[in-house]
Amino acid sequence: MKFSQNCNTIFDRCVETYHITDNIDAKIANPYPDGSLDAILWDKNLIDARQWHMEDIIRDPEIDPVEALALKRRIDRSNQERTDLVEQIDEHFRTEYRDVPVLAEATINTETPAWAIDRLSILALKIYHMAAEVARDDASPEHKARCRAKLDVLLEQRHDLSAAIDDLLRDIAEGRKYMKVYKQMKMYNDTDTNPVLYAAKK
Repeated sequence: MKFSQNCNTIFDRCVETYHITDNIDAKIANPYPDGSLDAILWDKNLIDARQWHMEDIIRDPEIDPVEALALKRRIDRSNQERTDLVEQIDEHFRTEYRDVPVLAEATINTETPAWAIDRLSILALKIYHMAAEVARDDASPEHKARCRAKLDVLLEQRHDLSAAIDDLLRDIAEGRKYMKVYKQMKMYNDTDTNPVLYAAKK
């Protein structure tokens, strides 16, 4: 099985499992061995699924402002957890390929494998929800047709991105590409770099 196919299988399984309860607070067990890359991929998609629905909830025009603020801060924490997991996935690949001889003509890729995998995880959610729109009993034929066209594009996008991820990993394994990982260095969560936060400490 190609790596991207395994990712898509895990992501689709996670999305389906999340929607059994469709509750951002539901306890959902990770079915993969602790510490395995598959377990990390599951956790990554579960964070994405929960955040997808938090973003829906916070756009409710009738949401209580206090609840909205609490949810916004939860989304911020979720974003940081998502970034941490992406970096963890990249560390896995950097370790896996650290002894590969890099060819003299090797080049760096525009993004790391994990950030491409991040987009693949989001695509699994887009595909699930667009398919749900196509299947809606209360939707008009026009709405369903528009969503069917969008779903076709999303499926094509997943096919192309999956192939690109497999190509990138093969190029890294063969020394034609090399990995260079930059930490995200998000400043707004850091009490030493966000002016509002470090001013509050004085």
